[in-house]
Amino acid sequence: MPPLLAPASRSPWASLPEDLVRLVSWRLLAGDLTDYVRLRAVCTNWRSATMSPCGRGVIDPRFHPRRWMMFAEGHGLYPGHERLCEHTRFLNLDSGFFVRVRLPLFKDHCVLDSVEGLLLLQRDEDTAIRLHHPFTGDIVELPPLASHNLHMSHPYANLPQLRPISASVSIDAGVVRVMVIFIHLMYAAVATSQDTKWTYLMHWRLPSHYGPLSFRGEQYLVHETMNIENTYLSQIFQLEAHSQDPPKLIVTFPREKLCYPVYLVECDTEILVVGHNDISLTHLAVYKLADVVLDRFIPVKSIGDKAIFVGGRNLCVSSKALPTIVGDTIVYRHPREQHFMQYCLNTSSWSLATDECSTM
Repeated sequence: MPPLLAPASRSPWASLPEDLVRLVSWRLLAGDLTDYVRLRAVCTNWRSATMSPCGRGVIDPRFHPRRWMMFAEGHGLYPGHERLCEHTRFLNLDSGFFVRVRLPLFKDHCVLDSVEGLLLLQRDEDTAIRLHHPFTGDIVELPPLASHNLHMSHPYANLPQLRPISASVSIDAGVVRVMVIFIHLMYAAVATSQDTKWTYLMHWRLPSHYGPLSFRGEQYLVHETMNIENTYLSQIFQLEAHSQDPPKLIVTFPREKLCYPVYLVECDTEILVVGHNDISLTHLAVYKLADVVLDRFIPVKSIGDKAIFVGGRNLCVSSKALPTIVGDTIVYRHPREQHFMQYCLNTSSWSLATDECSTM
């Protein structure tokens, strides 16, 4: 019998060159943060060859948990409920994996928004704002929400009007900059991790909009307007978190291409524009925003195994994530049918998205 191998020599994997381990780790990180964490847990050598996300979870965008969302427990078990014992579950929208994380902050914080997988939290007692990475525990402190109240025409007692927001994040040399859109007030404010108060952008006002989409440090708004011929048009505006410039009009949809309502959703690193292509609301059309900005109105014929949910918070979910998800479909509450419908892009056909029991 040959002698037993020493632990370090049982597998050649532990002795891989550090630069090769780092190359593999960055490619894994391009897919999902948890795959990167699993690689670092394989052995001491691999862990020492790769960068720890802890301490960098917020300031390094590579470590943002983009395709994870907080999972609704139901049965009245909101985040912070005593029966959850300070734990909260997160769902991966691509794989369907669940991660259970201990988040004691929910004892006295509420969630204002989620951006790039990070949680924008507000502390109850003093409106302190924090950007929190749920997996690494990293926190970036921002000025309290009340700090910009002196610049507003709305009284501080009207705080619930400030909480419905859409946030975007940009990072430069370790400095985090956040722009928030106050949806009910049609204004925006910006602050960095080095500021003591929010800068309230009063020199311009947001166009009326619905369903803002935050994407890579920018926000996109859909605005309905009417031309001189009394025909409604859909316009898309862009705001940049690192700028204080007013919203920039980037595209106007002709009525024959898309008509109200129009939705924006991120899918496979692209922004898709979803809406009806006729006033009878019979069919849906999907375009890539990058195409229509270049005046190329090329309909997207398939989204593969993904399903898009629009209305409220717009999401793109893989059919691999949950068994009830049907790929290549769009699900939303149809304005004419007044219940959730499912539109198949491949066949251009409608079906019920839920059974009768699910809507009770």
